[in-house]
Amino acid sequence: MNQTKKLLIIGFVWPEPNSSAAGGRMMQLISVFKENGFEITFASPALDSDFMVDLAVFGVGKKSIELNSSSFDDYITGLNPDVVLFDRFMIEEQFGWRVAENCPKAIRILDTEDLHCLRTARQKAFKEKRTFELFDLLSEEVAKREIASILRCDLSLIISGFEMKILNDIFKIDSKLLFYLPFLTDEMNESDLLNLPLFEDREDFVFIGNFLHEPNWNTVQHLKETVWAFIRKDFPEAVLKVYGAYPSQKVLQLHQPKEGFFIMGRAADANEIVKKAKVVLAPIRFGAGLKGKLLEAIQCGTPSVTTETGAEAMHADLPWNGFITNDMELFAKQAVALYQDKNLWKQSQKNGIAIVNACYQKSKFASVLINIVNDLMSDSENHRLHNFMGSLLQHHTLKSTKYMSKWIEAKNKN
Repeated sequence: MNQTKKLLIIGFVWPEPNSSAAGGRMMQLISVFKENGFEITFASPALDSDFMVDLAVFGVGKKSIELNSSSFDDYITGLNPDVVLFDRFMIEEQFGWRVAENCPKAIRILDTEDLHCLRTARQKAFKEKRTFELFDLLSEEVAKREIASILRCDLSLIISGFEMKILNDIFKIDSKLLFYLPFLTDEMNESDLLNLPLFEDREDFVFIGNFLHEPNWNTVQHLKETVWAFIRKDFPEAVLKVYGAYPSQKVLQLHQPKEGFFIMGRAADANEIVKKAKVVLAPIRFGAGLKGKLLEAIQCGTPSVTTETGAEAMHADLPWNGFITNDMELFAKQAVALYQDKNLWKQSQKNGIAIVNACYQKSKFASVLINIVNDLMSDSENHRLHNFMGSLLQHHTLKSTKYMSKWIEAKNKN
């Protein structure tokens, strides 16, 4: 084995931690591997963006790669990584077979980000105006692809305890193939609150979220069409500022200053905006994973009001840093109460500290992950021997995806 352990991350997009929770999650993963002596290269077929992080600042190499091109085979053979991490199952579908063929000893890890099949099935149920049932997942095409990808990998990183339960109970995935890894934060204590703006120095309700993510657009629609009227009825001077990267024209059309509803566009520094706000509103109707915006609110000492879907798997049954309800009239009343009642607001702020320390401390998860990866590197053969379904899927994927990809590559040359 190489003395310096090499990690290749293949990204769906280049990380944009200021645009999305997924970008922040990726930077957390990079920091864990970096701190444990891995030499990291980040490769992606995506175009560069104006808001992508400068990977060189973090000591990470950058490589642009092509889809359906054997140039990747030459690249990865030369790099010869010990570990390859796929950012979302679509990337594993594209590149997993090439990694397995050219670097068979490399450990393959999938970071699911969230379970796409759960988000898709919930969105479908919402649009069909029916209650989502867990067994909807079994007929979801995305589930077949995503679960196959999880099985083909040596390890998958799962961000939500609820999603771990789905994978174990509904899809019967062997727990040795899964590792629960939520967002990773430092410990917080009450003295941290002293460095944050006080109740009296904050103003406005705020929502923040990347508009390329359908649940965020749906949430803002819901705020505008339903929730905001309830809030303004009880609190006529209320102001809501909606921030988010990549707002479309339909988002911008919701800007109604006379109604106290402001579409602000991309936040230069999301953290600063949330710190200065009094309450975060997130009436999320469908989605999956953990909500980065709600964890950020806790870290900024900003109480929030959200739904059961919003807070799912986020607080280990500890009291929320605000309120959780699916009743939008009650949601509005609780939002106004949090905004106006200093004692309630401060207690909610303290609840958030307990959540961070119980659920997200980096020290609880990082070393365990690295130990598992090191064990896999030293005994991958035995691990794979016990994952027969994975090797069966790998075998058939190599046959089908490989030839489809080669056909596309040949077609592109003509």
